[in-house]
Amino acid sequence: MSYDKNNIFAKILRGEIPCKTVYENEYVLSFYDINPQKKIHVLVVPKGEYIDLDDFVSKASEKEIIEFHKAIIHIVKMLKISNQEAGYRVLSNIGKDGGQEVPHLHYHIFGGEKIGKMVV
Repeated sequence: MSYDKNNIFAKILRGEIPCKTVYENEYVLSFYDINPQKKIHVLVVPKGEYIDLDDFVSKASEKEIIEFHKAIIHIVKMLKISNQEAGYRVLSNIGKDGGQEVPHLHYHIFGGEKIGKMVV
C-alpha cells in the first residue's frame, strides 16, 4: 500500500483542516480528537508520511522514532495523566483487522478517567 497524501491527517499536517493542537515540534503534531472516546483523547501523528507502525519503523530515521516516542511522554505529562498521576492508555490501530481507519500512523492517548478493559 502506498501513502495516501489526501488522508485527513496529511491535510491537518498541511494546515488544510484545522485542529486543536496539544503539542507540536519538528517531528510530531498532537491534537484533540474531534470525536473523543474518553475525557482526554488526543492523537499523536508523525509529520512524515508513514502508513502504520511497520512502515514507520522500516522507513523513519532513528531520530524520528525516538522523538515520536519522547513526544508521547511529554504530552502525557503536559496533560497531567502520566504514570505519576492517574495513568493513561496509548493505542494504535494497525491495518484492516486492527481497526485502522486513517492510513497515517497515529497513536491515541486516552486518560482523565478509568479506561477499563483493553479488549472486550
